[in-house]
Amino acid sequence: MDLTWFVSLLLAFIISSFIYSTWNSIYRGRNLPPGPTPLPIFGNVLHVKRGEIVKSLMEFGKKYGSIYTVYFGHYPVVVLCGYDTVKEALIDRAEEFGGRGRLPTIDQFVKGYGVIFSNGNRWKDLRRFSLTVLRNFGMGKKSIEERIQEEASFLMAEIKLQKEQYVDPTSLLVQAVSNVICSIVFGNRFEYSNDSFQKLLRMFAIVFQDMSSIYGQFQDMLPTLMSYIPGPHQRINESLGRLTDFILERIKMNEESFDPNSPRDYIDCFLTKQKQEMDNPNFDRNNMVMTILNLFFAGTETVSSTIRFGFMTLMKHPEIQAKVHQEIDHAIGDSRIPNIEDRSKMPYMDAVIHEIQRFCDILPVNVPHATTKDVTFKGYTIPKGTDVYPLLCSVLRDPTKLASPDKFDPNNFLDNKGCFKKNDTYMPFSAGKRICLGEGLARMELFIFFTTILQQFKLIPEKTLTEQDIRPRMAGFANIPKFYRMKFIPRI
Repeated sequence: MDLTWFVSLLLAFIISSFIYSTWNSIYRGRNLPPGPTPLPIFGNVLHVKRGEIVKSLMEFGKKYGSIYTVYFGHYPVVVLCGYDTVKEALIDRAEEFGGRGRLPTIDQFVKGYGVIFSNGNRWKDLRRFSLTVLRNFGMGKKSIEERIQEEASFLMAEIKLQKEQYVDPTSLLVQAVSNVICSIVFGNRFEYSNDSFQKLLRMFAIVFQDMSSIYGQFQDMLPTLMSYIPGPHQRINESLGRLTDFILERIKMNEESFDPNSPRDYIDCFLTKQKQEMDNPNFDRNNMVMTILNLFFAGTETVSSTIRFGFMTLMKHPEIQAKVHQEIDHAIGDSRIPNIEDRSKMPYMDAVIHEIQRFCDILPVNVPHATTKDVTFKGYTIPKGTDVYPLLCSVLRDPTKLASPDKFDPNNFLDNKGCFKKNDTYMPFSAGKRICLGEGLARMELFIFFTTILQQFKLIPEKTLTEQDIRPRMAGFANIPKFYRMKFIPRI
């Protein structure tokens, strides 16, 4: 045997043994929750089914319980399953689990700026400011509700132009929902035919899809390795860069005509805040741009995808669609546009929308959390800064709270008298200190868009839909609806 070959083999064996023994002692020496045994370098990545990280995490939960640990490379991730455990962490112990964890697909680009991906005082300042703007909306003459109603009327006009032809509703819905955010952030909406607007929305869709792809899933688990591997995940930063260029142009336009005494939109409010707190770095240009990007990212694809899922579900269950039509006719009629006050008079519609959000499960893994200090939780020790995945899908489909969690059923949100009732499983916006700051806006949009569309149209699928068609794929970061075509038949 060649001596050089033998020495190389022996050296490789010694190094491998050292790596394994060191890794094993570190792994065994921690009081983290149990989980699948990780391998050196790769951790539990090889235990995850290719392209099905969500399903794999759910299966681990069935084996290891409501709290367990997986390793993405050498990083431990504590996974929380089921309503009781997620509630205890995010609500009962909100401060301890209120940090923002790693999301490698976009961390390199956002660099901890913006309201969603920041921590500490930066996050607190940006969240407090953004909530104040969204709640009070003391800018311009239109309230948020009026802006949604206005956009709904533009959407109705666009639908009528389709002349009862079968269409893919994706573009229409994304444009309508995004225009609500544009109206708030930029002070104006865009025509659906605007080329710049169309490019902007396509880039958002690409980022969402790339993050949820197989490559995006591997990037979140093994970011260092994936940075050297070609694939669609490599264009995420480029797409985000183009989006921020668009936002910077809009900020520049606002600055040129800025009047601190007459704020027109979110950008003007941020510029005013900058002048008021010139020494506060949390209101610098980077945080302005990233927060605006966050608002778009969180508010465009999620709401429009929910409506697309909702359309599919209502077409799969025409008897439910018929009951919604009946309630709209009784509560509103056809002579006026719906408003948010109608929701209290429409328990069935409210239940249907809640069930759509529960069933479609747009962000099944949630945006990663992190512990803000060393935490003792359920007998385990979770060090400060550990990534935590509160699986929203495990809450929305908790079998201890729902008789048939995988079945679409509005009765999950109705009592035996037909009145709306709350359900603990309703957690599509997360919970606790990191609950989506746009929850109120999103819920208003969903009610007004759904009710306005169903007031005027009956939804008809091009092809017969199956249970498999409407079931979320539960693969990566987001559940994106399958492609389908439909037509809108006028009811008025």
